[in-house]
Amino acid sequence: MAATHSAVSAEVGRRIAQFRSKAGVSARALAECADMDLTNYQRIERGKGNPTVSTLLQIATALEVDVGELVTGLDSDDLQNGRYPYGYSEISTRRRSRAIY
Repeated sequence: MAATHSAVSAEVGRRIAQFRSKAGVSARALAECADMDLTNYQRIERGKGNPTVSTLLQIATALEVDVGELVTGLDSDDLQNGRYPYGYSEISTRRRSRAIY
């Protein structure tokens, strides 16, 4: 079995599963409503996928919730280890490469 993609993916998947359970809808029915393959949907719900914004919007639409409810409250501390984003205002002190921004 594949490991969870990241803490963010796991939390988003948990929220999706919670909304689906609350609605009393099967994974198969939800995947169909979201116009998704069942296997792909299940991977996302289990936190083993890294869905795009478009995919999250498809799922949120099927769940009849705002897409923001799937990600609200998540922040950079929840990202996968090794990811250290920072605000653009810090670019002059934390530049990682010689790329022009």
